[in-house]
Amino acid sequence: MRKLFAAVGAVLLATVAAVFAFGPSAHAAAGFTVSNGRLYDANGNEFIMRGVNHAHTWYPNQTSSFADVKALGANSVRVVLSSGDRWTRNSAADVSNVIQLCKANRLICVLEVHDTTGYGEQSGAITLDRAVDYWLSIASALNGQEAYAIVNIGNEPYGNQNYSSWATDTSNAIRRLRTGGLTHTIMVDAPNWGQDWSFTMRDNAPTVFNADPAGNTVFSIHMYGVFDTAAEISDYLGRFRSRGLPIVVGEFGHNHSDGNPDEDAILSYTQANGIGWLGWSWSGNSGGVEYLDMATNFNPNQLTSWGQRLFNGTNGIRQTSRQASVYDSTPPTTPPPSTPPPSTPPPSTPPPSTPPPSTPPPGSGCTATYSIGGQWQGGFQGEVRVTAGSSAINGWTVRWTYANGQTVTQSWNATVTSSGSTVTARNVDYNGRLGAGASTTFGFLGSWNGTNSAPAVTCTAS
Repeated sequence: MRKLFAAVGAVLLATVAAVFAFGPSAHAAAGFTVSNGRLYDANGNEFIMRGVNHAHTWYPNQTSSFADVKALGANSVRVVLSSGDRWTRNSAADVSNVIQLCKANRLICVLEVHDTTGYGEQSGAITLDRAVDYWLSIASALNGQEAYAIVNIGNEPYGNQNYSSWATDTSNAIRRLRTGGLTHTIMVDAPNWGQDWSFTMRDNAPTVFNADPAGNTVFSIHMYGVFDTAAEISDYLGRFRSRGLPIVVGEFGHNHSDGNPDEDAILSYTQANGIGWLGWSWSGNSGGVEYLDMATNFNPNQLTSWGQRLFNGTNGIRQTSRQASVYDSTPPTTPPPSTPPPSTPPPSTPPPSTPPPSTPPPGSGCTATYSIGGQWQGGFQGEVRVTAGSSAINGWTVRWTYANGQTVTQSWNATVTSSGSTVTARNVDYNGRLGAGASTTFGFLGSWNGTNSAPAVTCTAS
């Protein structure tokens, strides 16, 4: 953005083979790939980002934010990191933990170095070359995570001055990352505080894309006051689409000091054209831009008007987010965190032992397995895996009855209703069709008191 990061910084300071021409492989890749302007996950399924930015480097203890944004339906999170040049360095161990938090909550991580913000105009900002030094220094945390993490080289790498070398510097940074062994999808930000009013990224995008020997680079535009009309939004994004170049809106807001972005047009155009986005930002803004917080004090139960718009409004996350298919076919590599949401005080004693999953006998057409990923005093996080039988199904309905007064308070990837102690979960439009033996999952948050035994579940196919 034009000035947000500068304001935040001031307060807080004082892979694959190229597939461009041929489309995604029919076989699973090591990680994300790009083809004809689209992003595909490691299963070869298109992935459209619907997520938020999270200021991890300034709020490293807010790890529950990953579960919170997932519970609200996000499929991705852009994580603010620091190389140590302007803020406290995020170590390889910390970055590895961030990726594990993303995987545990079935989110795709977009990792970005923030110290580049406003280079050429902002005092203390570092070069893209220096950002590459950082990425290569933490390669141990990144290698093997290509299916779950995207590397955003540097946030808003130039301000409104001295940005003419953006294309050369960005191309060189991509080449260095590839030479250094990184095979991840790479994301590159525009100059002009990310807003590219000079059209430097727009006009040089083909050259930069071709600089990547893997053909696996995505462009990121930040939309604030420069993008205050629907015509500007559709023209900018449409030029990338028409040239088969991948573009996402890496940041945007509902208001800003440099003008009033048209967030409705951003959400409408991206939904109509299959373009990903990541709103700014979950919580913790300061320096006069606190209105860009989606949640008050990181509390998911206290969404601001901006948070309500982005998560629950027309073309928002609830309506349009689709979980990456790498999480539909395999369980997370680590169990969901057992910490409660921020609105719930941390337990003073160890949480009760987690009940084992309950698996019903095979039904006619599908089966369902209920499990508790983590629980704390008064609350828990659950998941249900639905598996088709020997024949494909077009939809499913899962039911269970709680015996101990538990209730479901939030859910994602299913439409969940309750009648007394009986809970009914039905597929949403994107996960009802399952091939023979295929699985999908949905999750939820619940409350309990006294006993939290796992109920028996039934699955009915349609």
